[in-house]
Amino acid sequence: MSVRFVIIGGGPAGNTAATVAASLGAEVTMIERDIVGGAAHLLDCIPSKALIATGGELAELKRAHVMGLHAEGHLDVEALRERVASIESRLHESVRSLLESQNVRMIHGSGRLIGPYTVVATHKDDGHDEEIEADAILLATGSRPRIPEWAQIDGERILTTRQAYPPPEIPDHLIVIGSGVTGVEFTHMFSALGARVTLIVSRQQVLPTKDPEAAAVLEDEFLRKGVKLLKGARAQAVSRADDRVFVACDDGRAVDGSHVVLAIGSIPNTDGLGCETAGVVVDEGGYIAGNRHCQTNVPHIYSAGDVSGRLPLSSVAAMQGRKIAEHAMGLTAVAHRHLDYDKAASAIFTDPEIADVGIAEAEAFAAGRKLRVTKVPFSSNAKALIQGDPRGFVKVLSDPATGVVLGGSIVGRGAAELISVIAVAVANRLTVTDIVDSLLVHPALAESLADAAS
Repeated sequence: MSVRFVIIGGGPAGNTAATVAASLGAEVTMIERDIVGGAAHLLDCIPSKALIATGGELAELKRAHVMGLHAEGHLDVEALRERVASIESRLHESVRSLLESQNVRMIHGSGRLIGPYTVVATHKDDGHDEEIEADAILLATGSRPRIPEWAQIDGERILTTRQAYPPPEIPDHLIVIGSGVTGVEFTHMFSALGARVTLIVSRQQVLPTKDPEAAAVLEDEFLRKGVKLLKGARAQAVSRADDRVFVACDDGRAVDGSHVVLAIGSIPNTDGLGCETAGVVVDEGGYIAGNRHCQTNVPHIYSAGDVSGRLPLSSVAAMQGRKIAEHAMGLTAVAHRHLDYDKAASAIFTDPEIADVGIAEAEAFAAGRKLRVTKVPFSSNAKALIQGDPRGFVKVLSDPATGVVLGGSIVGRGAAELISVIAVAVANRLTVTDIVDSLLVHPALAESLADAAS
C-alpha cells in the first residue's frame, strides 16, 4: 500500500515535497488556494527580482560612459508589466506541468485539518468539501505581509509589498517603511526605475542583522543615487489626502510622498488551518515549529516554508520539502542528513548585491570566538575593472587553527552567484587552502574568493 501524502500549500516547499514523494511512489494530493508555485514566490519574490533586473539594465546604460559608450534608456512601464506577467505565467505552468507529470492530484481550494489523519479540502470552483485521509501531512501555507494597526492599506497609494508590482506607473516619490532585506530591495528597485525614494530606517543602519561593512557600502550607494535615509525613526502613522501620503514617526519627524509601501515583515498563514483539532502546536507568533526532520509535535504532520518559522527563503523551503518527502517515505538515510540552517546562503538583490553564508562575524566576536577574517576589495580584481564596476569586497571567515571555512560575505556584482563557492566550502568543511588551490578562471570575479582565502 502506498503512502497517502496530503500537502496543504503549493509553494516551493509543497511542490518540491510533492514531486519527490510522488517519484518515490506516494499517492500525493496537493491543495492550493491561490497559485501553484506559491503566491509569495510567484506574486512577490519573482516580480520584485524581475523589476530589479530591469533597473539593473537601466543602471548599466547609465554606466555606459565608463565603457566608452553613450546610450539612453527609456522605460516602457506597460512592456515591463507584460514581462513580469509572462515570467509568472511561465513559472506557474512549469511547476504545474511537473506536478502533472508525476500524477500529483491538485485541488484548487483551501485545506484544513479535522483530525490527525484527516484533511478537508474546500474546492474553490463549487465550494464543496471533500474529506481526505492521509498517512503523512505537510503544512506549507506560506505567509502574508504584516499590516500594523496604524496603517490602512488602500491598494492604490498605501501598499503592501505584494501590491506594489507590477506598477501601473512609477511613483513620483515612494516612501519605504522598513530597512530589512525587503525594504532595501524595494528602495533599490524603485530608485533604479526613476522614482524618488525615502527609506525610513528604525535603527542607525540599514540591514541591522547583516555585516555592518556590507550595509555601509549599500548606504553609500543609496545616498549617491539620491535616496533619502531617515535614520532612527520608527513609523507610527500613515494617512492619505487625495494623491499624497503622509508618514508620521515616533520622534516627531514626518515625510510626505506620492506612495508608501510597508516592508515590515510577514505573518504565517496558520489561521483556520485546524491545527488545534489535530493536536498540532502553534506558537504565539502563529508558527508551527518542527524538529530536525521538520516534524511537528504530531510526528506524521510536518511543517515547512514560512509557517515553520525558519529562514524565510525559497531555497530553504524547497530543501525542507525534499527532506520531508524522503522522511515521510521512510528513507532511513535521512536520519543523519537533517538540515543545518546555519549553513544556508542568502542574497539581497540590491545594487551592489549582498550575499552571505555561515557564521556572522559580529556575533562570533561578541561570543568570544576566535576567527580569521580576510577581506579583499573588488577594486583589485581585473574582471571587475574590465566590467567598470569595482564596488564591494569579498570577506572569508575561517578557523585560525584548522583553516576550515566558517562563513563569508560578498558585496558587489554577481554576489548572489559567487557566494555559492563559499557555501559549498562551509557545508563540506573545506579549508581556505582548498579554495586557494583551486585552478580558477582568469580574469574572473571568482579570483577574489581565492585572494580572500589566502
